[in-house]
Amino acid sequence: MLPYGRQSIADTDVQAVTEVLLGEWLTTGPMVGSFEAELARWTGGVPCLAVTSGTAALHVAYAAAGVGPGDEVITSPLTFVATAATAAMRGARVVFADVQPDTGNLDPASASALVTCATRAITAVDYAGHPADYDELRAIADRTGAVLIGDAAHSLGSRYKDRPVGEQADLTTFSFFPTKTVTTAEGGAVAVRDHDRYVRAARFRNHGLVRDPAEQRDPGHGGWHQEVHDFGLNYRLPDVLCALGLSQLRRLEGFRARRIELVARYDALLGDLPGLTLPARRPYTTPCWHLYPVRVRDGRRREVYERMRAEGIGVQVNYIPAYWHPVFEDLGYRRGICPEAESYYAEQLSLPLFPDLTDQQQDEVVDRLRAILD
Repeated sequence: MLPYGRQSIADTDVQAVTEVLLGEWLTTGPMVGSFEAELARWTGGVPCLAVTSGTAALHVAYAAAGVGPGDEVITSPLTFVATAATAAMRGARVVFADVQPDTGNLDPASASALVTCATRAITAVDYAGHPADYDELRAIADRTGAVLIGDAAHSLGSRYKDRPVGEQADLTTFSFFPTKTVTTAEGGAVAVRDHDRYVRAARFRNHGLVRDPAEQRDPGHGGWHQEVHDFGLNYRLPDVLCALGLSQLRRLEGFRARRIELVARYDALLGDLPGLTLPARRPYTTPCWHLYPVRVRDGRRREVYERMRAEGIGVQVNYIPAYWHPVFEDLGYRRGICPEAESYYAEQLSLPLFPDLTDQQQDEVVDRLRAILD
């Protein structure tokens, strides 16, 4: 089965991991800082914290933003459920805003209409790797006093108005799952612009521990003394995975170039295919595409999905609207609240896209799709 996405592992990645395995530090060692520093080169210098997954990154971001019971978090339903679930787990009420019908990104007008005095955060999702409209969302957040969060699980390496993703939001989260732009096997990170939020995020990912005597309530007991002022979790990403991530980041420019090349080929090869809508791109963005999301019209998405997979082409659907999951249904959310997102979902299909995809394999995907839709 040709997958819709997969990791690209080179000998340099294996060597990097092996060196750590044979060294002194498997976790909480120097490789973590090296990985975070290299990642910050891709966020315009915004400091980064490595964590155990993209989901952990979102949880840390909401904690750093002070999200808690009584707060509201506005976000997109066209995303993996973790974007909303981690806010709900902080005790917040999730408010789903609709999406733009062409990009699938959070619609600023819809988000603006849903802001209340309880809005603590607005979380955009860079769907498929295409950056959200951050300037418009920033204006809404600044006007209302909300924290702007970017779920950039898809968009590491993308640019918005010639600035790297990671600069625009107050907190930006990344995922390093194997299908993403770079991988640490499992892993994620948070880019944090504000120093105080950075400190809260760093503590939350490490049990809430306070080790600096100057910040402790009862110091002076010895070098072993540590305190917990607020509860946190163990979201530390170990050195062995950071070594893989560091090696992968050094290949990111090549990954990005190949993804852009493959998207251009898809656009050229599929542009005249009836019954298909190709992904849109705003002229002020340079996406590092994670997905190639087409829309299959005329109610044929399921047919195309099943026939493509039967022929060994591992297409995928991204995503079920988050509030369709029973856990949100049980909280009172009902279908129909975001019609554009539901319409997008009804037609969406992700074609295979990853750096090691060959031109020949891509041609096969196109040929099989044409045979179904022509």
